[in-house]
Amino acid sequence: MSNAKQTKRLTPGSRETLLTILETLPDAFFVVDDAGTIVYANASAQAMSGATPEDVCGKSLWCGASHLVSTALYQVIQKAKQTQEPTEVEYASPVTRHWLHVQLAPTVGGLMLQFHEMRAPAPRQETFPRGERLCIGDLDGLPTWIGILTPEGIVLDINAVPLDDAQVRREEVIGKPLAEAPWWSFAPASQEWLRAAIARASTGETVHFEVLLRPRGGIVLSFEGTITPHMDADHHVEYLVIAGIDITARKQADEAIHTLIDAIPQLVWIARPDGSITYNNQRLIDYLAMTLEQVEGAGWLAGVHSDDRHRVWEAWQTAIQTGVPYEVEQRLQDGTSGAYRWFLVRGVPQRNAQGTILHWVGTCTDIDEQKRVEQQLNESRENWRVLAETVPQLVWTSLPDGFVTYFNQRSFEYTHAAFEQLQGYGWYQFVHPEDAERLVALRRHAFATGETYEVANRVRNGQTGAYRWFLTRAMPVRDGIGQIVKWVGTCTDIEDQKQAEQKLKESRENFRVLAETLPHLVWTMQPDGRLDYVNQRACDYIGASPEYMLGDEWWQFVHPDDYERIQALRRHSRETGEPYEIEYRLKDGQTGAYRWFLGRTLPVRDDTGQIIKWLGTSTDIEGQKRIEESLRQSQERVSVLMNSTMIGINIIEKEQIVDANDTFLRMTGYTCEDLRAGRMNWMRMTPPEYLARTRQVHQELATQQSVTYEKEYICKDGSRLPVVVCGVVLKHHPRQAIAFVLDNSARKELDQRKDAFISMASHELRNPLTALKLQTSLLHRQLARQGIPASAPALSSMETQINTVTRLVEEWLDVSKFQAGRLEYVRERVNLDELLREIVDTMQQTHPSHRILLRGAVQTSLMADRDRLGQVFTNLLSNAIKYSPGAETVEMDLSTSEETVTVRVCDHGLGIPREQRDKIFERFYRASGPRQKAIPGLGMGLYIVAEIVKRHRGTITVDSTVGKGSTFTVTLPKKRDA
Repeated sequence: MSNAKQTKRLTPGSRETLLTILETLPDAFFVVDDAGTIVYANASAQAMSGATPEDVCGKSLWCGASHLVSTALYQVIQKAKQTQEPTEVEYASPVTRHWLHVQLAPTVGGLMLQFHEMRAPAPRQETFPRGERLCIGDLDGLPTWIGILTPEGIVLDINAVPLDDAQVRREEVIGKPLAEAPWWSFAPASQEWLRAAIARASTGETVHFEVLLRPRGGIVLSFEGTITPHMDADHHVEYLVIAGIDITARKQADEAIHTLIDAIPQLVWIARPDGSITYNNQRLIDYLAMTLEQVEGAGWLAGVHSDDRHRVWEAWQTAIQTGVPYEVEQRLQDGTSGAYRWFLVRGVPQRNAQGTILHWVGTCTDIDEQKRVEQQLNESRENWRVLAETVPQLVWTSLPDGFVTYFNQRSFEYTHAAFEQLQGYGWYQFVHPEDAERLVALRRHAFATGETYEVANRVRNGQTGAYRWFLTRAMPVRDGIGQIVKWVGTCTDIEDQKQAEQKLKESRENFRVLAETLPHLVWTMQPDGRLDYVNQRACDYIGASPEYMLGDEWWQFVHPDDYERIQALRRHSRETGEPYEIEYRLKDGQTGAYRWFLGRTLPVRDDTGQIIKWLGTSTDIEGQKRIEESLRQSQERVSVLMNSTMIGINIIEKEQIVDANDTFLRMTGYTCEDLRAGRMNWMRMTPPEYLARTRQVHQELATQQSVTYEKEYICKDGSRLPVVVCGVVLKHHPRQAIAFVLDNSARKELDQRKDAFISMASHELRNPLTALKLQTSLLHRQLARQGIPASAPALSSMETQINTVTRLVEEWLDVSKFQAGRLEYVRERVNLDELLREIVDTMQQTHPSHRILLRGAVQTSLMADRDRLGQVFTNLLSNAIKYSPGAETVEMDLSTSEETVTVRVCDHGLGIPREQRDKIFERFYRASGPRQKAIPGLGMGLYIVAEIVKRHRGTITVDSTVGKGSTFTVTLPKKRDA
């Protein structure tokens, strides 16, 4: 074109001149490229658009000058691009409502547009005939949303309805993408859907849609619309028309209808006038297992049996074309199992006031059982009779009014009646009187309504007269038009089931009684974790009613520290089906105190292994917990004892030491390795002289809880260790004993020093006392010869004191000899009766304060040391007199048996406490009472007595009551071993 040539001849100077001319033009002047982007706008254009060059240039004409946009301008621009010829158009701006005259001229790579604002339209030939030019303003009175879009989705024009709904101005929308308008911008998903719909329409496709819009905050509308492409002469999409209406009220009404339909126990569907399915209720969706998208149009035919499909489609098309109600029997496939069932499908057209069909409403009624019965009847009545005769039930048929016309052979055998006795209503005589009225009423209702019925009733056995429970079922048999032609019934023997139900009832009652009598909190829980039973003991403990316990409030009685642990364990068990056991604390609803419980829960399963409930118990273990705590404390004390550095401890089993603490190992010089290797044997560690006593202790432990004794251990290095041992038998392990060992070395050394001192002192004192005693006797004779009797009492007193000191020295010597093992005994025949009389006479003369009674006689002689035996009984009589200061008598009783002689010395004095009786025979021990301490003595007499008796192979015991006196019993063998 010449325009191109002229452009090529432009010089820098002429270009500047051109720009100056353009800038001075009073009209708005735009240059746009082929893509519609503004590449130049003069000053008038900038003033008209109200923007700077930076805001205008580089933008689409529809966005940079949106107030100039109109459908007419869009159409003429498209025409100029196609024809490449100058053109013009006049139109009123949709935004400003000002009339504009626009001249368009093609250029290389674009268009030049000159806008001139007019006061009134010029009467001239329009570029587009009136029928071809779009005018949205003409449609502002309609309640319809209408907009004109470019194929890219830019809004060219829009009517007032959507603007009023969104409360926005036209200039806020014109020239901008529709997807960014307020109706769509609230949801990105809606925007993407609209963009996709515009893209489809821009390819020439008419797009129908329903979507939610939000014109402004708080308002959401259901919108039904259509995007229709407008084609130019070359069949290219010139622009898009979007039109729609607000269907919110209709959708709400549809939803209400759908909600009502979903509640109907039928398969329900709705279709458009053209027959395309728009709705299936949930029951139909579940049966077909097909979504609404899958059944749209003719997609529902996929669920129809292939043999029925053609017949059903023709019947449906006939109904659509004629508008008559639709009814057909067909087989529909169960989408889950794949099986086909017969349905009676009915459809009724719904019309408006003008008779136009709005939609079809239909139902699908399951007639599969009816069809099966019809098929069976049609196939062979004989087959039915054979079946009736072979099934393990009583079978009968009746007329529609209930008059029975057939019984199978099993019915005759059970009732022992002929057909003539049973036919009609004769069978009533075999129904239990308590069930007859109920059965008759149910049959009457079934015959009136045509409904099947089922009832449990008792029927009498014609032979035994006993009644058995039967489950009676009856259903109608219909003909092709649905009329009942007969009834078919069965009576199934459920006596065993009834008895099982009774046993189950009794079992449940037994469970309840057991649960109420058990000393536990008992409960049951459904598989989802909700309690459905708690026993009274649980209610009493919590202090709440059963209704309260079946809720969740009882959890507040669980100790806060145990709550999460219990919940986690319960969740795990419900997920895995595993039983669980847990210890937790539960608050007493009356006292507020927490007590420990052991909770156990087991699943109860049915025959298929499914958990039907959980059974749980909570056992009070507060006492056990306290015992465990006491045991823990006891173990701590035992641990402290075992770790003692003073007391050695060992555990023996038979002859072996199987365990020992570090103190015992240190005392004996052994190591842990010796202990583990079994090198610690108590018999090998015991010196020969202590072996008999140690064995005796082990025997005594069989009858006594503990025994304390002294012995020595042979240490690992061969040295000896004097110890005091307390042996204890373990109650729950009778084959084991525990020994507590105390190092006795220091006391033994002290005793040796004491014995050495006594031996030395007694020898040193003995000679001076002998001389003193001799001098006193000589003095006594001299004074007697001189006739000085006044000095006799004084000398007698001196002799008494000297004798006392001499006796003490003799006892010291005896003790010393005992310890050294040097005390000598003379074996001679001793007349015990004579010896005791001499001792009693002597003691009676020296102790006139008490009367000594000697009763009985032994009349036998013993092989013994006469002086030592005299020392024994003299000491016992002396103690009896000394420790019974308020009494008048002391008794000595003699008795004999075949093997032994027994002498008892009894006083009525102070008595000896029980805890001191075993100690009075120990060396230097004296009773610790205040009155006993006031009586002089060294505590050696009874020790000497016990040693002498022991050397004579005898025994000495004491029986005493505090405040009443003591009895010492000496038993000596008649025949003494050499």
